[in-house]
Amino acid sequence: MDNPFTSWLADSSWDNITQLDKLPGFRGIVSSFEQSSRDWNVWFTSSEPENAPLPGDWQSNCNEFQKMLIVRSLRPDRVSFCITTFIIKHLGSRFVEPPVLDMKSVVEESTSCTPLIFVLSPGVDPTGALLQLAEASGMSNHFQALSLGQGQSPIAKSMIEEGHWVFLANCHLSLSWMPELDKLIKQLQLQKPHPDFRLWLSSSPHPDFPITILQAGIKMTTEPPKGVKANMKRLYQLVTEAQFNSCNKPVFYRKLLFSLCFFHSILLERKKFLQMGWNIVYGFNDSDFEVSEKLLSLYLNDYEEIPWDALKYLIAGVSYGGHVTDDWDRRLLTTYINDYFYTPSAVKISYSVYLLASQIVLSTLTNYYIPRDGSQALYKEYIDRMPSTEHPELFGQHPNADIASQIAETKTVFDTLLSLQPQVTSKTAAGGSREDKVRLLLNTYRSNVLHILSQLTQFYCNCVCLCFRSSLVELEKGIKGLVVMSPSLEEIFNCIHDARVPSLWEKAYPSLKPLAAWTRDLCQRVDQFARWAQTTQPPNLFWLSGFTFPNGFLTAVLQSSARQRNVSIHTTTFMFSLMQEVTSERDGVFVRGLYLEGAGWDKSNSCLVEAKPMQMVCPIPTIHFKPVENRKKMAKSTYLCPCYYYPVRAGGAGRASFVVGVELKSGAVTPEHWIKRGTALLMSLDN
Repeated sequence: MDNPFTSWLADSSWDNITQLDKLPGFRGIVSSFEQSSRDWNVWFTSSEPENAPLPGDWQSNCNEFQKMLIVRSLRPDRVSFCITTFIIKHLGSRFVEPPVLDMKSVVEESTSCTPLIFVLSPGVDPTGALLQLAEASGMSNHFQALSLGQGQSPIAKSMIEEGHWVFLANCHLSLSWMPELDKLIKQLQLQKPHPDFRLWLSSSPHPDFPITILQAGIKMTTEPPKGVKANMKRLYQLVTEAQFNSCNKPVFYRKLLFSLCFFHSILLERKKFLQMGWNIVYGFNDSDFEVSEKLLSLYLNDYEEIPWDALKYLIAGVSYGGHVTDDWDRRLLTTYINDYFYTPSAVKISYSVYLLASQIVLSTLTNYYIPRDGSQALYKEYIDRMPSTEHPELFGQHPNADIASQIAETKTVFDTLLSLQPQVTSKTAAGGSREDKVRLLLNTYRSNVLHILSQLTQFYCNCVCLCFRSSLVELEKGIKGLVVMSPSLEEIFNCIHDARVPSLWEKAYPSLKPLAAWTRDLCQRVDQFARWAQTTQPPNLFWLSGFTFPNGFLTAVLQSSARQRNVSIHTTTFMFSLMQEVTSERDGVFVRGLYLEGAGWDKSNSCLVEAKPMQMVCPIPTIHFKPVENRKKMAKSTYLCPCYYYPVRAGGAGRASFVVGVELKSGAVTPEHWIKRGTALLMSLDN
């Protein structure tokens, strides 16, 4: 049934409602939408739909769990809030509040034969807390720490044999030595060392870390404090009173220190926006802050006129930038440092006048600024008055970015629940066994998809076709018991049952789509190339997302243009024009099917605008990729928008996701506004 409310309801949400209508207790919900569409629209657009009354009789007819199903179908971003409320009501708040890690009690519960394992989270280093514990326990003189890596294993072995408190950090960097460490731990259990001996380990999660070590030890994990306010409070704890007052230019130092703390906290907390925060999650840590603080103090002490460009480069380009491997993330980092530190070209006044101002604004939100100068206690008091919850605008993000991260969190929850489902069901189970369901889906694939695959053999890629076809045939034999179910067949079976794309099929091209959407997408790709092959003429309008390697296609367009003009391809670049319809111009190519994430599009003015509430992506008009020679420098009002193959901007499986940078008019705001918004073009979505 087609979605009748496309103006405000996504097709995937309407599909959820039509499926919900088939369940007992929800009969008639589709007709309720048709009769009371305005009331459902009001409920759908409310900020907290889980607390808003449902339209009509649904409020009284649905119990708490059934209301959660409706929220799940229409507003997946609110599911985590529903789950939290449900757990608190029925089990208690202690099941949703993480316990405080008491390392002293952990030591008391452990024995000298038990390894104590820190499972590391990004931005967390347990070394400082462990040193404090050793001092409090009277073991500071018998504490040895070593960061594992190449050539460190003999030293680590001798430290364990000496029998003190031993801390082996970053075990994930020395996985080849882990089997030997496993043997040493087993020997400890036989030798029974001194009762005060403790072996501490830290490692990032890794599939190759020995399970036997995990089973033998006590596992602990800590996360950095959440929120800009909590992070700033923690950073001010790291700065001693002597440090705070030691600089020759105390007023400048104290205000710039506040900027540095704010900068560090923003970088850490931005990761909550996932792909719209950072393309790659980086492990910014306290060491980056401490080095930057020393640089700040050094430059203020040694220079009468501060070399701002050098200072900002050392902080953003070296201390923090040393972690950053993605060029677009580096652009974001540079934008933030220019916002929070003095930039002569932007401020137009001397730095002394700038820093002596009573309030220096750090955000468009009124609650965030560098306060009047004072003692360290006054700065801490101001931090205590900062809001506990942060609006996305603090990071330069749109409120939709919060919704996108909450939807991703919901997806993770349900993926985890699916993975915990029993892998074997009886034939008497409601809806039939897993084998019956998968066999039915295989019959559908045989009748519908394999016909498309016959075209695939001729026009697309033989290896993909053979892999797809043979895996379906072998899976059917495995279900019937004619062949042994290998691990790869078992994985395909589970994926088809859970409506996920098997990893074997994903080798065709990277995608986040569920199985049904991926199959439709594959058929559309085949259809594009089949029509092209039949007509022997390239289409007037290219669906760029349908290419497995769009970079190769765009390079071929540039190469063809360079040959026609008899110029070098290195001097040829694209000029971009957005238009409502395809013209007869033959130079370049017209491209369709791209989506804008993190912004909306103003068709009348042909520029970027703010996205509408709940609008995660916005279809963008046809783009004319026109090759030009010796292109002039990009205008200041133009935003260079990265275009990615699919929503995972970092790429995966050895393949980059970035395709091309497209120039778009930034509209009424500066390009830096869209940089902080994380605005990008996507060739395909995840639904």
